[in-house]
Amino acid sequence: MESFFSGLSPVTQALVASLFTWGVTALGASVVFFTNTVNRRLLDLSLGFAAGVMIAASFWSLLAPSIALAREMGMIPWLPAVVGFLAGGAMIRIADALLPHLHLFKPLREAEGTHTNWTRSVLMVVAITLHNIPEGLAIGVSFGAAGMGLTGASLGAAIALAIGIGLQNAPEGSAISLPLRGDGLSRVRAWWYGQMSAAVEPVAAVIGAAGVMMMRPILPYALAFAAGAMIYVVVEEVIPESHSGGNADAATLACMVGFVIMMTLDVALG
Repeated sequence: MESFFSGLSPVTQALVASLFTWGVTALGASVVFFTNTVNRRLLDLSLGFAAGVMIAASFWSLLAPSIALAREMGMIPWLPAVVGFLAGGAMIRIADALLPHLHLFKPLREAEGTHTNWTRSVLMVVAITLHNIPEGLAIGVSFGAAGMGLTGASLGAAIALAIGIGLQNAPEGSAISLPLRGDGLSRVRAWWYGQMSAAVEPVAAVIGAAGVMMMRPILPYALAFAAGAMIYVVVEEVIPESHSGGNADAATLACMVGFVIMMTLDVALG
């Protein structure tokens, strides 16, 4: 796999990897063509697994390389990680406050952000799209960092990150398409909305990769920024949703499994 990616520019690598994660989301959303019902326990397990993957990716693929790169570039090792991490969380918090959206399993009256007359389906897609922006950025900055040939980043680690995000995108696709089907949308429309929630990932990935390639000094900050954004999403959205259906213990165990799998992928490929 590395041989395939090594012949591409970092921006193209990021685009290909993020198209893969978008495709996996579409594949997960396609479950709506075979069933109308949501298995809540399975969905909570999937969300817990996704949380574990994102937490592990935030450290192993983003924060640790950020600290290593800052040290290599002669910076205070912890400073870019702290600044970038907090800035990433702040960015998602601001977007969360401004953009109208609705978390899974919530009634329409509990929509967050500015008031709007958008339908429930659109609000749910916006919520998942907010979730996917940090993932796209993470993929982009990881491939951008690897392309710069710095010690703290590698192509294998970037590929591992894309695989890990892809693994947890499949249940995310079904997590949006099945509830929309339950709300009365046709199978095709439910699938369409489910897969479109990840359409932002290639855009964010290309922006992230191009940005760090053009501005090398921001790279440690960019890695930590993506990590902070992902952790905010996990704590504010993914874990609470995985615990809201009465399957908290199972979701927590799934979170640990997701963490271990992502950690193993990163160490083995990176």
